[in-house]
Amino acid sequence: MRKINLAVALLATGLAFAAPASAQKSADTLRITWRDAIPNVDPYYNQLRSGIILAHQAWDTLVYRDPETFQNKPLLAESYKWADDTTLEFTLRQGVTWHNGDKFTADDVVYTINTVIADKQVAVPSNYSFYDSAEKIDDYHVRVKLKRVFPAALDYMAMTLWIWPKAYREKVGVDEYAHHPIGTGPYKITRVDGVTQIDLERYEGYYADSPKGKPAIGKVVIHEVPDSSTEMAELLGGRADWIWKYSPDQYDNVNRMPTVQALRSESMRIGYINMDAAGRTGAGNPMTIPKVRQAIAYAIDRETMAKQLVQGGSRALDAPCYPTQFGCDAGAAMHYPYDPAKAKQLLTEAGFPKGFDTELVTYELPSWAGAMQNYLKAVGIDARLSLLQVGAVVQRSLAGQNPLEAGDWGSYSINDVSAILPQYFGGGGADYTRDPEIMELVKSGGSTTDPDQRRKAYSAAIKLITERAYWLPMYTYTITYGLSRQLNFKPYPDELPRFYLSSWK
Repeated sequence: MRKINLAVALLATGLAFAAPASAQKSADTLRITWRDAIPNVDPYYNQLRSGIILAHQAWDTLVYRDPETFQNKPLLAESYKWADDTTLEFTLRQGVTWHNGDKFTADDVVYTINTVIADKQVAVPSNYSFYDSAEKIDDYHVRVKLKRVFPAALDYMAMTLWIWPKAYREKVGVDEYAHHPIGTGPYKITRVDGVTQIDLERYEGYYADSPKGKPAIGKVVIHEVPDSSTEMAELLGGRADWIWKYSPDQYDNVNRMPTVQALRSESMRIGYINMDAAGRTGAGNPMTIPKVRQAIAYAIDRETMAKQLVQGGSRALDAPCYPTQFGCDAGAAMHYPYDPAKAKQLLTEAGFPKGFDTELVTYELPSWAGAMQNYLKAVGIDARLSLLQVGAVVQRSLAGQNPLEAGDWGSYSINDVSAILPQYFGGGGADYTRDPEIMELVKSGGSTTDPDQRRKAYSAAIKLITERAYWLPMYTYTITYGLSRQLNFKPYPDELPRFYLSSWK
């Protein structure tokens, strides 16, 4: 209620008119405020959605995925072809320059791929595990070899293979590059101020025939704030032109404001609760007991949370993936209806008739986290909340420190379960299951071009994941946006705001 009252109070006191968004239209500066601070703006070293968004403004990939059709189109590559089942050949676009004026060539592509696949610090290794090597044919032709058949390769290249500038990055070094990066994208980064502000400006040398097009807005200023209240205050106080992922409870209040509007769009992002079945957080962790994990699945009313908290058409999920993703077989998943009595019975059978204490680590909205905590409390599980920023939760997750983790995953906007199942069940840092049988099924599903074989492997994995209650799928996300009424902005289902497609009215 406090957040709703904030909107009402700002309207009543006139604060929403203190610095109208139109002032930034005249300055041709789009002011973005979000609460996901990016610890490293180099897109390979963070797995944050905010980092992905920034990457697609300032860096280009070989392939571009059309946000309307989801079809892949050439971007830095002028054309491409499959030489065989595990070899892609690219003809690169000529006349492309980096933000410092250097020419883009095959050397940059080969350097990027070969460096990334050997770098143990890359945030999401599963996005690059299928690459074997890249080799230069000549200045504008590259051959990319894959370790195995991987049918979603071009989708990954479009969404996660941002090209580095070889000569510049080698000259300045890895750390300096993260503070003064250059790309080939429609915007260039002109300032990185710790984790508080990032400035971009239109790159006037951007190639005219890019499917992204040249940006209509000259400058973008990203302000990173610590909490959702500050984020909303900046929008309503006229200090921001665009925010997102605020509480759905504030949606109607934002729309009542004369200078801003609210939009809502379904996203490929899904919520989850990850349970430490592998015992990474230490001996004696109750999450290692199957009946405890099943009890948690029965204890939480996901349908009510989707309808009343997430809102906007959110749906409760049974399978650990987004419904449209290839291989997401909801029919193979075990269904856990809301049944607190069943949850209590399972806890008693597991040896915890009076419940137990644990920790729920999350970056989700406090109201959502509080609802999960209350559902668990009702069946005897006393979960103390650790509400942290995204980066902190991710760091703890990779270190094996989260007995219960409530989070969300957007699959890098790739419409294939190979973008989610390997992340949480492939043996990496986010895998709290470490089940060899599931790992093998996930690997098999991503190693053949036969769609029937892929579906069979993924369905078997989903069946085991849900029967053994390793990972609780929660609900689909609907994303709330707040923006100046002076701004033309279109949200897309892949949850990738494209500021280079936005304009002033």
